Amino acid sequence: MTNALKSWILLIILSIIWGSSFILMKKAMYSSSGETIFSSSQVGSLRMLIASTVLLPWAIKGWRALKSKKDVLFFFVVGTCGSFLPAFLFTFAETGITSGLAGMLNSFTPIFTLLLTFLVLRQRLYPSQYLGVSIGTIGIILLVLTGQKSALSGDIIHIFAVVLATLLYAISLSTIKYKLSHYTSLQVTSISLSLVWLPSLLIVIFSKTMSVVASHEFAKEGLTAIILLALIGTALATVLFNITIRLSSPLFASSVTYLMPIVSVFIGWQFNEVIVREQIGSMLIILLGVLLANLPLFLSRFKTK
Repeated sequence: MTNALKSWILLIILSIIWGSSFILMKKAMYSSSGETIFSSSQVGSLRMLIASTVLLPWAIKGWRALKSKKDVLFFFVVGTCGSFLPAFLFTFAETGITSGLAGMLNSFTPIFTLLLTFLVLRQRLYPSQYLGVSIGTIGIILLVLTGQKSALSGDIIHIFAVVLATLLYAISLSTIKYKLSHYTSLQVTSISLSLVWLPSLLIVIFSKTMSVVASHEFAKEGLTAIILLALIGTALATVLFNITIRLSSPLFASSVTYLMPIVSVFIGWQFNEVIVREQIGSMLIILLGVLLANLPLFLSRFKTK
């Protein structure tokens, strides 16, 4: 099996896992009757704590194989930008917007990845990529403007929380590809998450998360969603994502956001979330921009094995 085919298979698997994560965040915070279970910060911190704890044995082995002290900074960037901060930004966002809209907004990740490649790494862009960035930017602006039509109680700050998370994702995956490529995917995931273990634990303690677990009548329902988020949506998916980056490129790996909105919108619709036509149109504009931005990469992959 070629690396290209492996990359596409992983991309589809990740789109299903992460596309489902948005509704799990919602289910972790709210019961089926609409009652608040865990706060957004409690969900984010407990998710990170569980995921980093599960991977600690591999993290210990990874630290022993550390090749340079300078790499610690890059692992910290990946841990905070690729997992820790987005976990809080997404849960905060979903206190005000639907899970489907959050999934749509996540499609901006490849645009940020392309811009970072151009601005920071100084790699040349093709005309189609300039056009794609422009169209994608227009789409995200339209999506922001129409997003509040399906908001639960939120405002534009909830939308921009997701946009900020996509920028952090772009920083993380570029760091993995260009600064940590000499480590295995499991080493990158476990070491980077071990660096957010302590802050996650402190937030769990000071936000009184365990008291909710012990006393809330719907705690089991919310905790189940958090455990699924931690083990599958963070630990497993991050390893698979890092493998995809190693097999392809940051821009290709970020293309998982092409398919995620389809999954998240469909699942959200199954749970009676409202998605308006303007949002669908805006998402299609973003996807068009992202496809154009990735056109040179796709063409080059069809020419190679």
